[in-house]
Amino acid sequence: MRILALLLCLTMPLGAQAQTASQPTGTITVTDSVTQDAAIAVRIRGILAELDGFDDITVAVSSGIVTLRGNTLDMPTAQRLNELVGRVEGVVAIENEVTETTDVVQRLNPAVERFKVRAKQMIAFLPLAMIALGLFVVIVLLGFAIARRKQPWDRLAPNAFIADIYRQILRLAFVIGGLVAALDIVNATALLSGILGAAGIVGLAIGFAVRDTVENFIASIMLSIRQPLRPNDTVEIEGDTGKVIRLTSRATILLSFDGNHIRIPNSTVFKSRIVNFSRNAERRFTFELGVDPAADLVHAQSLALITLEGLPFVLSTPQASVWIESVGDSSVNMGMAGWINQNDTSIVLARSEAIRLVQASYDTAGIAAQAPAYRVLHEGGLVTAPGSPAEPFEGPDMPPPPAQDVDALEDKQLTRIINLERAEDHLDLLRTNADQE
Repeated sequence: MRILALLLCLTMPLGAQAQTASQPTGTITVTDSVTQDAAIAVRIRGILAELDGFDDITVAVSSGIVTLRGNTLDMPTAQRLNELVGRVEGVVAIENEVTETTDVVQRLNPAVERFKVRAKQMIAFLPLAMIALGLFVVIVLLGFAIARRKQPWDRLAPNAFIADIYRQILRLAFVIGGLVAALDIVNATALLSGILGAAGIVGLAIGFAVRDTVENFIASIMLSIRQPLRPNDTVEIEGDTGKVIRLTSRATILLSFDGNHIRIPNSTVFKSRIVNFSRNAERRFTFELGVDPAADLVHAQSLALITLEGLPFVLSTPQASVWIESVGDSSVNMGMAGWINQNDTSIVLARSEAIRLVQASYDTAGIAAQAPAYRVLHEGGLVTAPGSPAEPFEGPDMPPPPAQDVDALEDKQLTRIINLERAEDHLDLLRTNADQE
């Protein structure tokens, strides 16, 4: 039964629902006057005549009971009748039998009228909108004209990349300022908060989507300001060694000594340990050589040191050094180090020549490490392995040749290649005269 009652309520005509809404309250008088009923009907008809949407409504009053019949565009309008009629003095009850019209023409006419009204408003508003648009364009063009100037941005910024960022910020500021001024003219500044809020949400979503790109961009700004690298510097970053070609807004590009390009993301460069071999002109090379355990080790040290200091490419300051590194099975290993000016000398060739000449001096002095000797035990007795020397070493017949040329030709050739590449690219953020951290 409850379900049946609920279905009856849902299928009840909308006119019946409007009839029971907003009924007048108060004490019902005993007097019943036809004149009063007529006056009530006239008053209600006069009110409805002044309002839109009630042209098809008929009013009948009997004993203070008002009966409303006709059609309206929608049911909220029909229900509004109860509120209006109930405010008329003398109304006892309201029988609202008004229904929603299904006539297509009647339902479309208000929409057409609204469109006409809005079109007229738009035409009347057009001159003001054109003034607002013109002001916006003028402000934006002014901002872009100021941003195009080289000064003072190139003077304020440490490099062209930062100067371009300053220009972009200035353009954005003028665009927002022009938008505020234009909306203020048309009295629509309330839209600005919605526009900025939507832009903030979109920017946040884009930021999460391109997080790595944004991280590289921020790292590029920091690297371009701090300038930890210079063009043609020899550096090691995350295990990659090469000469610096350029710093872009996304990556640091190196030229390896094999002639390959290495692109390292700026975020990685900013967070990594950077070994810069070119910051100081002086650079040390080291190597080890073995001497005979029976030799005078002090003599071996002094002989190696004299040989290193006598090389034309080894600097006197800082001084070369020789030390006993370790003791092996058949030799004593001597550690040696020398310093060169890497701008003029190849560290690879210098190390190679130092090893050759110190080894030659050991051979001449007869203190070089000999081949290891082995003893093999078998049933027949003790046998000496073929690796052991039969006679003591007497030294070479001729003295070692002088040091060969160790000029840094390869490094200079790579420098020329890098200079040619840099001349063709204007996106580099590094400057040779910038302050370094």
